[in-house]
Amino acid sequence: MVDLTNNEQPDDDYESPALSAAAHYGVDFVRERLAGKKLLVLSGAGLSTDSGIPDYRGEGRVARHPMTFDNFMGSHDAQVRYWARSFVGFSRIAMAKPNPGHFAIARAESLGMVSRIITQNVDGLHQAAGAKKVIELHGTLGRVRCMRCGLTMSRTDMDALLTQLNPTISKSTTFEFSPDGDAEVDVAENFQVPGCPNCGGVLKPDVVFFGENVPSERVADAFASLDAADALLVVGSSLAVNSGMRFARRAAKANKPIVIVNLGPTKADELALAKIEANSSLVLERLLID
Repeated sequence: MVDLTNNEQPDDDYESPALSAAAHYGVDFVRERLAGKKLLVLSGAGLSTDSGIPDYRGEGRVARHPMTFDNFMGSHDAQVRYWARSFVGFSRIAMAKPNPGHFAIARAESLGMVSRIITQNVDGLHQAAGAKKVIELHGTLGRVRCMRCGLTMSRTDMDALLTQLNPTISKSTTFEFSPDGDAEVDVAENFQVPGCPNCGGVLKPDVVFFGENVPSERVADAFASLDAADALLVVGSSLAVNSGMRFARRAAKANKPIVIVNLGPTKADELALAKIEANSSLVLERLLID
């Protein structure tokens, strides 16, 4: 693997002071090796940090334990805690805008360089940037589903129901929050959570919680997209969980080139043709567009 970090100082006449000479060399190296190849992009939370959405494992982040599927479905108190915190935190997700990395990927898709995008993110920023061929591996925060009858509604409609039931709750944007919109706030004792308007069942964000399986048809679609691509580009993911790492293993087994753009180590570093450890927004603009 070629390891191309961003810890070198550029020369005085270096054209991009925001990237190191090593990262700049890495972009050129990868562009040459991937020229003419159809790329499958696998994106993680690190891609969205430049949009103001934190990741789970970035430098300085405090370890936390996101809601699990079993806890959510098995406890009304857990449902109240989730929706109260999410009611506050989701406003930060909703206000986020795509960054240059999202736009670079969307542009590369429109030019035929990127054949498909598999994202572990639930923020919808790939689509907001104009990407069309997106597999939301872990679902989306923009939709809510009834776990009894299957009714779906937009998150906007869910927020309207929550606001109606909890008119005195302030949606401050100053609290720390996570990639799933879970704000670090104390839950009001009297916070009310609506049931499904159709059947009264439990309403859950249409995302894959920890301990919940990604739908098998979604996984099959993602694997088929990888099999049809020539190379795998991993962006902003440590691949710490199997839902992402399995794509790197499959690509390696098929002898497809793997390129990783990520700040910090990943579980697939030893499988990669190249690792560019630098800001994804800056790298992707040069890697896919320039």
